[in-house]
Amino acid sequence: MAPSKTFCVVVLPLLVFTLLTTSAKAAYNVLDFGAKADGKTDSAKAFLAAWSAACSSTSPATVHVPSGRFLLNRVAFQGPCKNNKINFRMFGTLVAPSYTVIGTSNQWILFNQIDGLSINGGILDGQGTRLWDCKLAGKNCPLGAASIVFTKSKNLLINGLTSINSELAHMVINGCEGVTMQNIKISATDDSPNTDGIHVQMSTNIAITQSTIKTGDDCISIGPGMVNLWVEGVFCGPGHGISIGSLGKTSIEPGVQNVTVTATTISGTQNGLRIKTWGRESSGFVKDVVFEHIVMQNVDNPIVIDQNYCPYNRNCPGQHSGIKISNVKYNDIKGTSATPVAVKFDCSLRNPCSGITLQDIKLTYKNKAALSSCTNAIGGASGIVVPQSCL
Repeated sequence: MAPSKTFCVVVLPLLVFTLLTTSAKAAYNVLDFGAKADGKTDSAKAFLAAWSAACSSTSPATVHVPSGRFLLNRVAFQGPCKNNKINFRMFGTLVAPSYTVIGTSNQWILFNQIDGLSINGGILDGQGTRLWDCKLAGKNCPLGAASIVFTKSKNLLINGLTSINSELAHMVINGCEGVTMQNIKISATDDSPNTDGIHVQMSTNIAITQSTIKTGDDCISIGPGMVNLWVEGVFCGPGHGISIGSLGKTSIEPGVQNVTVTATTISGTQNGLRIKTWGRESSGFVKDVVFEHIVMQNVDNPIVIDQNYCPYNRNCPGQHSGIKISNVKYNDIKGTSATPVAVKFDCSLRNPCSGITLQDIKLTYKNKAALSSCTNAIGGASGIVVPQSCL
């Protein structure tokens, strides 16, 4: 038995050492690659080097971002990677450079063609206030950059990420499949231009849950080609509400279908639940949408379909929207409207909205029943519906 005891004593520490060594090789701290947590030194190269190491690992890997402020110039974290389980673990804040540096880049941080990425924690500081001031003053300014963009990726988890003061949209999902966004916090002032909270398009199977979005544009904007979107437990406001659209900007465009927004509060926003399409021809559509269990708090336009969107009256006056809107259900929506008309369906003359249903609606204006308005809208109502249905 003595030889066996000696063998066990020798192998166990070797096994532990091997496991620790493997684990250490799969964890990459950006500080070890030269990043500086001083908020002044550009750490983009260090972050890209840490990412390259994690992406090249054949076993699950972690990119570790410790506490502190890290200035990052524009960065693109590219895949595909050799493993499908990379955890971007952030305890610190990533700080964008001036808009004069990235204002024409469309995006500040890009994740492209990655399978199995998770981002946990962290803060993105877009430092967009100077660009907003430039735009609000009517000066000649660059368009700006979205803070973080995910493209051509799948099986993503974005958990506990905070974004403040983005130049443009805070977070963008484009051409992705299987994305869960939870415990997200987004913050910008109510007058910050074009600062959508989360924009999703050309993607399938996206979930946005238990998040707070306060911004100057749509809290969640849903673009063409979005299929299977679940939104639950979101607080929206200030902002422009939750919007499908604008759609129909191009004549050939994929549709939007299977969207559910539930158990959500919309407060002090310009719009509540909105579907918006350009007033011109398009091959697109919106169908199978459910808005349910929604609380409205002093919202200008709680329920609205606008198929005559034509900013600056350019390229669409006198035309009719080609977007076909069908099977949209509004159920258990209660609260207060900041304007007399709480429900407005302004649909296309050529393509009337069809299958619009209202069930158990109670929206008041100054402690009285609000009003509803319908144009080219076909559907029905059930339960107690206030304001009285015009369908």
